[in-house]
Amino acid sequence: MTDATLAAETVQPPALRLRQLAAVVAGNALEFYDFLTYSFFSVQIGHTFFPRQDSDTRLLLTLLIFGVGFLTRPLGAFVIGRWGDRVGRKPAMFLSFTLMGIAITGLALTPSYGFIGVAAPALFVCFRLLQGFALGGEVGPTTAYLIEAAPPLRRGFYASLQFGTQDLAVLCAGIFGFVLSQTLTAAELDDWGWRAAFLLGAAVVPFALAIRRTLPETFEAAAAKTAPFTPDLWRMAFLGFVLLGTVTTAYYVIDYMTTFAEDTLHISVGVAFGATISLGLTGTIFDILGGILSDRFGRKTVALATAVVYVVAIFPIYYAIVHFDGSTALIVGAGFLGALQGLYAPPILIGLTESLPREIRSGALSLIYALAISIFGFVTQFSVKGLITLTKSSFAPAAFMTVSIAIGVTAMLFVRETAPVKIGLPVI
Repeated sequence: MTDATLAAETVQPPALRLRQLAAVVAGNALEFYDFLTYSFFSVQIGHTFFPRQDSDTRLLLTLLIFGVGFLTRPLGAFVIGRWGDRVGRKPAMFLSFTLMGIAITGLALTPSYGFIGVAAPALFVCFRLLQGFALGGEVGPTTAYLIEAAPPLRRGFYASLQFGTQDLAVLCAGIFGFVLSQTLTAAELDDWGWRAAFLLGAAVVPFALAIRRTLPETFEAAAAKTAPFTPDLWRMAFLGFVLLGTVTTAYYVIDYMTTFAEDTLHISVGVAFGATISLGLTGTIFDILGGILSDRFGRKTVALATAVVYVVAIFPIYYAIVHFDGSTALIVGAGFLGALQGLYAPPILIGLTESLPREIRSGALSLIYALAISIFGFVTQFSVKGLITLTKSSFAPAAFMTVSIAIGVTAMLFVRETAPVKIGLPVI
């Protein structure tokens, strides 16, 4: 997609009400609420489905099931994402969110190992696979919709709501998890506390689906022509895959912090959830700020500058968490990492979405995103736990994330700018 084409893509977007914008990004919010709730309560979920295993094996098996959900994401991206290019963004968004609601409800209501034996983890895996399929088809149509519905000079702000709602979900999950950890006993958390957290997320599904029905369509598939995959487009797809891989790795290392604090540093559950609240609060604020800054200064400029600071800051943050007052350092460190991730991630997704031709945007973005998050999301938390167990080092998460962001810095050097303000459109 050329700079001239990007600058010219200024079709008057449909006016969206606040509740309609909220309905568009609700799927992304629910994705992270659910995924993070799973991560936060992985110890309790392990007790429910693998009660006969030792603590390390139980947690590894629980994280493995967490990763299984990523296997079907590429399939969902291919089916639902391409459907968004063939019949429109709106029906694709409706389908993916419906399936997501079914999956998260099923996860919450799956009986324990004590009730149905090995069928319990097997059923749990099935719902994770369905959830992965739904999520694979959610990001492409919704992000394409936001870019197409936004005024050209506010695309960064609109699309940053995808990440902003992710971290808002982190904040909500952290608050709810903290409340549960302070009011329920360990046995109650194992029995039904984690299930209540899942069901709270599922409760928003009917309302968001009702609002999604009112959305105007941004893409008339019948009038669109097929866009060829040129060498430049393949190059952008590869760079986008690498960059989204670094975003995913960083997110899931940071999101593992609650489990890391509880399982490795032996910090109380309440303090661990305090770190989650800090992460969600700063992430929500800086996600939106990252989108706004990318509208003003460019996608590449904001992401690259943040990535450099990121690489320098990771080890000092983990050093403070491990060697100083664990509670304070954990909460402050999580907040700082959330701020950096907020400035780093949105410009990358926004730039990639703008680079893709409109007629294949939903399907291509879905597939690139799904492959990146499937591969890196599948291995990250499992690998971090494995490295901690193998090396006996509390710095394994920092090393894992530093290497990832350093790769992102390298890839960013080869990405071209896509922000309208940097390619010919004035700021108004």
